[in-house]
Amino acid sequence: MSHQVHLEMFEGPLDLLLFLVKRDDLDIHNIPLSHITTEYLAYLDLMKELNLDVAGEFLVMAATLMAIKSRALLPSHEGEELETGPDPAAELAAKLLEYQKFKGAAKFLETRGDEFKDVFYRGAPHFDDSEKNLDLSLFDLLENLREILSRGEEGPAREVIGEEFPIEEKISKLLFLLESRPAISWVELFADERKRRGILACFLAMLELVKMQKIFVRQEGNLGPIMIYKKEVRVDVPDTAISPGG
Repeated sequence: MSHQVHLEMFEGPLDLLLFLVKRDDLDIHNIPLSHITTEYLAYLDLMKELNLDVAGEFLVMAATLMAIKSRALLPSHEGEELETGPDPAAELAAKLLEYQKFKGAAKFLETRGDEFKDVFYRGAPHFDDSEKNLDLSLFDLLENLREILSRGEEGPAREVIGEEFPIEEKISKLLFLLESRPAISWVELFADERKRRGILACFLAMLELVKMQKIFVRQEGNLGPIMIYKKEVRVDVPDTAISPGG
């Protein structure tokens, strides 16, 4: 039996493309199709290996990228009549630019007060914009996971086998590490994992706990260490107690 994780906050294919463009410092108006398609498919393979609930739109985008790449690689013969119609690569660039604008507007309008009004973080540092603590996307985490996996002992695996590496066991491991501390580093979570499937199971356990709102993941500044914090619900105590007689 394989263990599947379904994430409500799962980002879409345009988020992945924007992540790759930003990571590799590419020109959004002139994206190298061969490179971006190869990287996109590599991330898609990793998401499938993790048994993440990959939406159909990811597969549609993969097919679109491969179609655009194939069209660009086709030899053009002199005197051949050019096809009419919109340029797929230009359409993709325009779609990414438009989506990027919407993401920027959404981030500007976002308010942290509503998001964290009912929780507090015992022993965790206070976060504000001046400290430049970054919210990490799923793709940021997958990028760091690829680095951890490169040190694993096994070759590529196609799925995480639940019986061999129980996700519940890795959840208990992560909660145990956070039992007496407010936070642990990303590296510490995988420090004693040597098998590729064990690393993947730890990653899935972390995603489950994020979804359950028991932990949250932050990066300490740009390119800083990734930290995993435990999240605790605040119990409000009334300012004045009512006496038995009143």
